[in-house]
Amino acid sequence: MSFINYSSREINCKIVYYGPGLCGKTTNLQFIYDRTRPESKGKMISLATETERTLFFDFLPLSLGEIRGFKTRFHLYTVPGQVFYDASRKLILKGVDGIVFVADSQEEREDANLESLDNLKDNLIEQGMNLNHIPYVVQYNKRDLPNVMSVDQLRRMLNPDGVPDFEAVASQGQGVFETLKSIAKLVLVQLKKAK
Repeated sequence: MSFINYSSREINCKIVYYGPGLCGKTTNLQFIYDRTRPESKGKMISLATETERTLFFDFLPLSLGEIRGFKTRFHLYTVPGQVFYDASRKLILKGVDGIVFVADSQEEREDANLESLDNLKDNLIEQGMNLNHIPYVVQYNKRDLPNVMSVDQLRRMLNPDGVPDFEAVASQGQGVFETLKSIAKLVLVQLKKAK
């Protein structure tokens, strides 16, 4: 799904942060954006509705190397968390190269996590894609809160296939770059296979 810009010698890859409302998708992107060097990133664009916002920005990591003389530029997106904005979610998933599923670790968010994961799978199927064939990682966010499920519980519920997963406290930056590096590497491995 990535596209190649021959004039700038860049391969552009799209990574989407998906998950239930208020799970920390925006916090992840904001943390990454704030700590990316100005010369390596584009503008952060926020598309706001009354109750949700979708963020987007791109960056050119300097340490991930090149593929056949082309640099890789990553475009990071969040989707609106509420199911009400499903049309927006579908649109943002078009052309996705990698997915980070951000789960809210709190016990009372179990149903919201499962609903969002099912929604992700359904939206991909509608576009002729399958989560099992896309680079994909899971982040268990909000690990600093007192009422969180164990990582084992979360894994059984949200990661039965054993994709790379990470504990995180996105508001403090814990696990944010580890998650991003993992999905970026998986996307690059996929790209190298396809080339």
